[in-house]
Amino acid sequence: MSESGCSSCSSGGGGEKKPNAKQIIQDQMISSTLEKIKYKLFIMSGKGGVGKSSVCVNTAAALAKLGYKVGILDVDIHGPSVPRLLGLKGQLDGDSRGGLIQPKKYNENLYVVSMDSLLKDTDQAVLWRGPMKTNAIRQFISDVTWGELDFLLIDSPPGTGDEHMTVLKTIPDALCVVVTTPQELSLADVRKAVNFLQYAHANVLGVVENMSGLICPHCHKEIPLFKKGGGELLAEKYALPFLGAIPLDPTTVVSSDMGKPVVYLDEDSPAKDALLRIAKEISEAAENSLEAISTIHT
Repeated sequence: MSESGCSSCSSGGGGEKKPNAKQIIQDQMISSTLEKIKYKLFIMSGKGGVGKSSVCVNTAAALAKLGYKVGILDVDIHGPSVPRLLGLKGQLDGDSRGGLIQPKKYNENLYVVSMDSLLKDTDQAVLWRGPMKTNAIRQFISDVTWGELDFLLIDSPPGTGDEHMTVLKTIPDALCVVVTTPQELSLADVRKAVNFLQYAHANVLGVVENMSGLICPHCHKEIPLFKKGGGELLAEKYALPFLGAIPLDPTTVVSSDMGKPVVYLDEDSPAKDALLRIAKEISEAAENSLEAISTIHT
């Protein structure tokens, strides 16, 4: 990855630097790449530990299972987890067209790019500040041969920092999916994330509630371990679509350790059923949003 400055860096006079020739070419490459991707989904949450990456990976896998061509872009520079959730190892390969990068292939419909796949030692800490993270994310989009995709899901770190601003600036038609858990501790931070998205004039596709009750594997009754319904109430408060709830399910722990999405397991489970429903809900919501988004950004 290049460590050169990017278009988000400020000049000494307080204004943005004038794009140089290299940045202009990169902007053109980004535009060319994004034109080939029908829907861009930005998966985010103001709170860590809500299972955002797991939701992102399983939603992407569910969409791929439904027959869509799907990519996952992991922009969590400091804590990438997508390759581990998919059991992908090794570094990214170069492309024959000079300087371009091939995404990791999980199956015929699912492809992945992550910071984790650029590190020789995956236990190595990435000590980067804002401009370098911005430049890396732009390169993930411009230099990767994504090809024709129906969906690109972008997994973000917790909070509302440089990575989030870069994605929203680089992909203005991104559709944001906000992930939360039902309890107030999570909802308090997620409300800040929704406020951030409103301030940034972002397109919010809807809210997903993760860890929504526990389905007992023995009696199959629901236990409100972390409460239930908080995400739906948050969506209602902000007049956002509620995309669905995913229960706590021991199967998801097993599948994560296996490096296999729960939606690809042969046996049925509450989480698998919920994620497949959410994937269908997201695909329909994205399709219905396309005309509105194109009107906003013309």
